[in-house]
Amino acid sequence: MTRKRIIIMGAAGRDFHNFNCCFRDNPACRVVAFTATQIPYISDRRYPAELAGKLYPRGIPIFPEEQLEELIRRLRAEQVVFAYSDVAHERLMHTASRVLACGADFTLPGPDATMLASRLPVASVCAVRTGCGKSQVVRYFCDILRERGIRPVVVRHPMPYGDLAAQAVERMESMADLDRFRCTIEEREEYEHLLDHGAIVYAGVDYQRILRRAEKEAAVIIWDGGNNDLPFFRPDLEIVVADPLRPGHETSWYPGEVNLRRAAVVVVNKVNAAEPAAVAAVEEAARSVNPSAALVRTESVITVADGERIRGKRVLVIEDGPTITHGSMPSGAGLAAARQYGAAEVVDPRPWAAGSLREVYAAWPHIGPVLPAMGYSPAQVADLTRTIDTVPCDLVIAATPIDIARLTGTGRPVLRAFYNVVEGEGAPLRRTFETFLNTWQATSRPASPPPEAC
Repeated sequence: MTRKRIIIMGAAGRDFHNFNCCFRDNPACRVVAFTATQIPYISDRRYPAELAGKLYPRGIPIFPEEQLEELIRRLRAEQVVFAYSDVAHERLMHTASRVLACGADFTLPGPDATMLASRLPVASVCAVRTGCGKSQVVRYFCDILRERGIRPVVVRHPMPYGDLAAQAVERMESMADLDRFRCTIEEREEYEHLLDHGAIVYAGVDYQRILRRAEKEAAVIIWDGGNNDLPFFRPDLEIVVADPLRPGHETSWYPGEVNLRRAAVVVVNKVNAAEPAAVAAVEEAARSVNPSAALVRTESVITVADGERIRGKRVLVIEDGPTITHGSMPSGAGLAAARQYGAAEVVDPRPWAAGSLREVYAAWPHIGPVLPAMGYSPAQVADLTRTIDTVPCDLVIAATPIDIARLTGTGRPVLRAFYNVVEGEGAPLRRTFETFLNTWQATSRPASPPPEAC
């Protein structure tokens, strides 16, 4: 039997999940390569044989996306599967055009082919763009679960940037676990704040195995989405966060618009920081594509312990890396906190940026006078530390969810800034989640098989 030759385009996350769901045990297909983009240091390695299955005893090579056309020709690929997120619609179709011009098919696997069913209730928190405030909503739900005496179990969208075989199933409940799995700064940004809220966090590569492990200790599973990707688990409650600081993006980025069209609840976050017209525009867009969704407004409120120390000081602002790189935001909570608490000056770190951080600023020229918390490798963490220690400032405002002082060992005084979701009268988001819990609490369902091969 002739096997269709396939390349999967990815960024070390959705691509591996789609392979596991659709192709790993599919004798009609042969995945000849992955490509990698968005994330540094993840190409020029292999998807290991231990994860690839018996059809791939040598694993599968991973190449830079820049080589796509050459790979299609050299590997005689007949189909290219697009499998990463936070991509503008126009760029997505330019990518499709590159593939089609080479003669191959271009495909987008749908949710039914890639969502795993759980025997437990699943609430998913996804978004229309990176940086909308998913983490705030997930923390909010964790706190509600703890109020009920239920330990939260959160399964996070994958971020396997190291040894893929060793990261197949990651279970984390302490900071020591983050060290044990050698988590990058970007991984810690997504895990550490949840541990602080009493959650057990799962992530990794093989989400079928992750799901079965999580089901053994959870009463309910919260899916914590990455970027603006779709959930990997089939949700019983599908919540999607939108951002009125970027009106129009909710219907112009992939797969964020898919999330918007699927949502049961659309949370319009940051209404305290956005113009009323922008809030109205996002709500109108949501109504136009998904009139059955409930619309909820939330504020995103900055908190800084001992924030008065900022007043009159020259400050270095460190922001969450993904939000201000491929999330397209020039700044985040850190710069907002500096202004809110009356900093005398925000020192632009560019003149002191070390090593790889200079490349980050060149690649993302929209970034404001802030330092992205980049740390995809030990060398990049060293560059970040050197930059922090060199910028002439009185103190550092760190708006990344991690304890940057602990990780970098900087001697600078560091104040941490956080965004937290705050609801208005009636707390509709809380009521929605509590209704979901009341409906499903103490119930279970038989485990379902994984999706059929694509």
